[in-house]
Formats: sequence, structure tokens, C-alpha cells
Amino acid sequence: MHEKPRNFLAGTWLLADMCLNIWALTIVKAIGLDYSAWQMVFIRAVIGLLMMLPWIYQKRDVFVSVEHLPLHCLRVVLSTLTLTTSFFAISRLPFALFSAINFTRPLVLMALAALILRERITNKQWIAGLVCLIGVVIALEPAGLQFNWGVPALFMTVIFGTLAIIVTRKLSNTPTVVMMSFYTAGLTVLSAPFAFWSWTATQASDLFVLLAIGFFAQSAQFCFLQAHKWGEAGFLALLGYSSLLLTTAVGYLIFDEIPTFAFTIGAFLIIIATVWATISGKKVTQKTPLEGG
Repeated sequence: MHEKPRNFLAGTWLLADMCLNIWALTIVKAIGLDYSAWQMVFIRAVIGLLMMLPWIYQKRDVFVSVEHLPLHCLRVVLSTLTLTTSFFAISRLPFALFSAINFTRPLVLMALAALILRERITNKQWIAGLVCLIGVVIALEPAGLQFNWGVPALFMTVIFGTLAIIVTRKLSNTPTVVMMSFYTAGLTVLSAPFAFWSWTATQASDLFVLLAIGFFAQSAQFCFLQAHKWGEAGFLALLGYSSLLLTTAVGYLIFDEIPTFAFTIGAFLIIIATVWATISGKKVTQKTPLEGG
């Protein structure tokens, strides 16, 4: 009886998350060739940490006995690499392509989970992975693609981001404030030396938008957590694919990026494959529940 209202609320939070993330990435894309990715990550992290301080102070008791410190450190390293390569890639690639390739994360997660976590993967899921790979090749249009360092950076983003998700699974019982605090503080510490090494003097006209990256990104993270607090994962996953429409529209309206027919076909295959793999994975989980609760 209460499912639809919760999903509606969760969907509202998720749409807010997507819009805020897109605003942040739009800024990064617009000025990303003028500043290093490390510098933008550092500024994003500092602003996010300042926004977190009141919450950290309020919940300071939960930091007294933090467990699994090595895993937290590994997650921070992977997350820092993910965000840095992500900022580097979005500055050099079409917005819609950046979004479409990022949708391969669930399938990369599936493959890595099979290797690292020994999770069972069905034949249907492996076929979905092959379809997704074909979609990626079509979307990239390698025959007409000039070499661009943004492409390997984007694939590194997917790999690092997926590994970060696996580590996050191991920390699923950790309070949200601890997870976010480690993430934001870790970003600040790890990106600082690289940011100062590659620092470019900030122009007055860019100062506000650079600060906005941190505000939008940190606010998006809060909205994302609220969405998953109130809604079903399956509903949110499907709604999440609408971000491809939003990024395509932003790419067209702001950056004059016109999607090709090949990209449209490739993106369609990526989404279909990801949905198929997710549905197949749920069926396996229902038939063979994990031992140990």
C-alpha cells in the first residue's frame, strides 16, 4: 500500500541526484581543459568536506571505533582514481558517450564479482555481457574515432568505479556518515599533492563555477543516498537510465554534440544488456540465496 509513495519519493530524490550530477559534470566539461583533473577533484573534495563538517560533528561518536580501516583506505584510493579519470574523460568526450559507457558498470561488476567474490553468473548474464561489449564497440565507432586519451580514461573510470563498489559491499554495515566522511576526506588528502603539482591559477570568472562543482556533487551524493533509502533498487535502476536522455540533451543544447545513429544503436544495446543481466541476476539470487545471511 505504501510502496508507490515511497518509490515516487525515491524517484524524486534520484532525479535530483541526476540533475545535480549533470550540472557538476557540465561545469567540469566546460572548463576541464583549462584546469587539471586533480585540481578540480581537490576543489570538489574540499567543498564537500566543509559541507560535511556539521554532520561529522553531530555524529562524532560513531567515529570512536571504526572497523575495517584497510578497506576504507582501499575504497578511498579507488574512489579518488575513479573521480579523477572521470573528470579527465568528460572534458574530452561527448557527454552522451560518457554516460552510455558508464552504464557498463553493472556488467563489469558482474564479471569482477565472479572472479573476486565467487558469485555465480548465469549463461544469460555472460551473453548479456557480450551484447554490451558489442554495443560499446558500435557506440564508440572505432573506424571513425580519432585517438583521444579520454577513451582509456573512461574505461579506467568504469574499472576503478566497479572495484570501489565491490569494496563498498564489504563495508555495507558501516554508518553512512562514516562512509561519506572517509570518501570526502580521503579525496582531499590524496588529491592535494597532485593538485598543487598541476595547479593552474584560478581566474576570477571561474572561481564560482569551480566551487559549484563541489556543492553540486556533494548535494547529489546526499540525494542518491536518500533515493536508495526510500525506494526499491530495481525501480531506481530503471529510472537511472533516464540520465542518458538528460546527458544527450545537455550535450546537444550546450555543447552542440549531435548523437550519431551508430551511437544510438550502441547505447540501446548497452542498456538492454544491462537490464537483462540485472533481471537474470535477481532470478539466480531468488533461487540460490547466499549462505550466512
